Amino acid sequence: MKMRTLEDLFVDELKDVYDAERRITKALPKMIKAATSEELSSAFEEHLRQTEEHITRLDRIFESMDKAAGRKTCQAMVGLLEEGQSLMEEDATDAVKDAALIAAAQKVEHYEIATYGCLRDWAQLLQNDEVARILQQTLDEEGETDKRLSEIAQSLNVEAAEGMEDEDETEKVPVRAHSGTAKSGSRKR
Repeated sequence: MKMRTLEDLFVDELKDVYDAERRITKALPKMIKAATSEELSSAFEEHLRQTEEHITRLDRIFESMDKAAGRKTCQAMVGLLEEGQSLMEEDATDAVKDAALIAAAQKVEHYEIATYGCLRDWAQLLQNDEVARILQQTLDEEGETDKRLSEIAQSLNVEAAEGMEDEDETEKVPVRAHSGTAKSGSRKR
């Protein structure tokens, strides 16, 4: 697709975020399952419901513009979700894994906030106030999700840090050699 006008760019970016939202709906169930904090799991479940609504809104936007709802691979989201998947596969304590999940989710939220902010601004410039209003509604929800994740992170990050302190204290305990230990290389017969 050639982008000669702001409207061309606008439609192209709508397809990009449409793909991103669809990918997020596939990733969130995995994150819900991986989260050990009930509060975090609940936040992910709520965001999954919101994301499904975001897709419905994008469908309405495409329809209002007489454009077919289409997808353009969102390379940024592919990378962010792959990074999140890698974090879920790490061997980590529950608190550390939850902290990593929040970080991954907030990276996604920040991408969406930037994208929806640009789209809203472009809709306003294109004098499509109804589309701008719909995009603002989604932008507001993305911001609320980011804020909720930050609030959850305040307690979960402390738990992850306390786990680190517990590990440090364990390492500080002196190890005493047992007097009956044989030297390496020698065997009792």
